[in-house]
Amino acid sequence: MPLDPQAARYLEETAMLGVPWPWEVGPIEARRLTEERAPQLAGPAEEIASAEDRIIETREGSVPVRIYRPSSSPAETLPALLWYHGGGWVVGSLDTHDVPCRALANRAGCVVISVAYRLAPEHPCPAAVADSWTALLWVVDHAAEIGVDPTRVAVGGDSAGGNLAAVMTLRAAERGHPELAAQLLIYPVTDVDLDTETYQTNGSDYGLTRDLMRWYIEQYAPDARTHRDQELAPLKARTVQGLPPALVVTCEFDPLRAEGEAYARRLTDAGIPTTLVREAGMIHGYFRWAGITDRAAKTYDDCAAILRRAFGTA
Repeated sequence: MPLDPQAARYLEETAMLGVPWPWEVGPIEARRLTEERAPQLAGPAEEIASAEDRIIETREGSVPVRIYRPSSSPAETLPALLWYHGGGWVVGSLDTHDVPCRALANRAGCVVISVAYRLAPEHPCPAAVADSWTALLWVVDHAAEIGVDPTRVAVGGDSAGGNLAAVMTLRAAERGHPELAAQLLIYPVTDVDLDTETYQTNGSDYGLTRDLMRWYIEQYAPDARTHRDQELAPLKARTVQGLPPALVVTCEFDPLRAEGEAYARRLTDAGIPTTLVREAGMIHGYFRWAGITDRAAKTYDDCAAILRRAFGTA
């Protein structure tokens, strides 16, 4: 299928703006530019019952989270979704993903807890994994306090956040706790192999490039000895038995498409109920671009359908 017209327009406008590559300006400026452009890309935020910022204190520091309650059920005990934002483990924040988290809360009828894990290169791997795990355990342990049903908790994320969500399911399965209801993996990073078929075909002209992913990986995991660790590359996991049902979304023109679909196949082969959706004509990053592409809202609905099924509220 040809490139989606809305995706093509985004690429054209980005080129016209002359947005620099992150490696040209460094992580701090890259974060500022990401935050600056986020509202235009995300579009208007949906009304919800509440959005509360909290801080989880740990021995290693603090993990900020934002807790969203859907407009339809402000006071009930509800199932929960932890969301890990994308951005190559280097950029992104609670604010860049505020719009999709609100949409997911309303559409799925669940509490959404967005997690601001520590970013690289100041905090390389496994800092993001540690913070993601801390937040997951905190939600389960403080379920009554935040109005959540601890037996119905799911995880999800986009891109690097999809990587962290997948890692959380592997950890939970290995440790036998918590039992997760579902995993939503939106164009996830599942490996650090930059030589796949779709890196060859999609790695230069569609926003996320092979060079940019190499830079992100260098910031997050500079020690090559970690590159076969399942907590960096879930596709290399020893086993995927016992993982929760999955939604895996990939994009036709995404360099990460091959590894995302390989992970979906591995889950399916292990008997894990898995829904794979390849968004034809689409590019990496669209999930948080509801202001410029209709496909974002479609994916919010796809996520909600999987969650409602997993939570028993369909």
